[in-house]
Amino acid sequence: MTAPARLPIIDLHCDLLVYLSDVPGSAIDNVAEIGCSLPALTQGNVRLQTMAIYCATAPGSTKYAHLQAEIFHKLATDERSCLTAVKDVESLHNALSGKGDIGMIASIENASGFCEEDEPLEDGFKKLEKIIEAVERLLYISFTHHLGNRFGGGNSTDQGITRDGKMLLDYMHGRRIAVDLSHTSDALAFDILEHIDRERLDIPIIASHSNFRPVWEHNRNLPDELVQEIIRRKGLIGMNFLRAFVNTGEPDALLQHIRYGFEKGAEDAICFGADYFYTSDFPDPTRVPFYFPEHEQAGTSYTYLLERLLEHLTPQQLEKLAYRNVQHFIERIWA
Repeated sequence: MTAPARLPIIDLHCDLLVYLSDVPGSAIDNVAEIGCSLPALTQGNVRLQTMAIYCATAPGSTKYAHLQAEIFHKLATDERSCLTAVKDVESLHNALSGKGDIGMIASIENASGFCEEDEPLEDGFKKLEKIIEAVERLLYISFTHHLGNRFGGGNSTDQGITRDGKMLLDYMHGRRIAVDLSHTSDALAFDILEHIDRERLDIPIIASHSNFRPVWEHNRNLPDELVQEIIRRKGLIGMNFLRAFVNTGEPDALLQHIRYGFEKGAEDAICFGADYFYTSDFPDPTRVPFYFPEHEQAGTSYTYLLERLLEHLTPQQLEKLAYRNVQHFIERIWA
């Protein structure tokens, strides 16, 4: 079997673009400041990293998101960055081959990035098209972040979908962009699924960086009913490495989350969504440390987890977790 350290890794979520747009003096090779720096991705054999375009719901959000899309474009076109945009199945396979640059693909975390609260929805869709033009391809869109916005309720609310949220789903139909449930309220998640089914929309479903609520009770984690819906719809569930969503006192709980996923039938859905971001200016000191030492750097965390799981999972299951589930998902929705 391929040693865990040599398995290619695909990760569904990081905030490197936010770090590069926010932090004075930031650089993609600054290992000390962010867990998904370029040297860490290289050491960890990450072959495809999803780069989230994130902004809070506030005036100016669309300018902020556009800036991050431009940073993505510059990274993808700068030969010195060692990063390249994955925009089709061929470039996906090139990235996984390990012979060239690390692949990256953009996503939108919070739809306020392309549509502010007080502007016409049609103008927001035009801004979304501009983002897609800059990054060439989007893997997924998250409607919200922790709080609510014009599209629905975030994970810290009990608000469901709005009229604009339904119109966003109608817009996404057939565009081969997944809708991400990681930051929805439970009510919004079920409303999204209901609208997709009622209108017979063609939209893939994922949870890009969420763990399992029965293992650790947190509103960022998935209840079993949503887990089963994602499995049934052939989606993805990316394991989040943040201590707050794993178990604040037990580092081995991340292994429990992964094993729980396999036990609950998520063998073809489970993957990584580590959620590395710049933490130094975070306002809540109770979150420190954000990651357990075993999980704080992409350079070592994936290999550590895969090696610990050797006694519990088959070589084929380890491959699915590391990269094959995401590979097959992308191949299917982009075909």
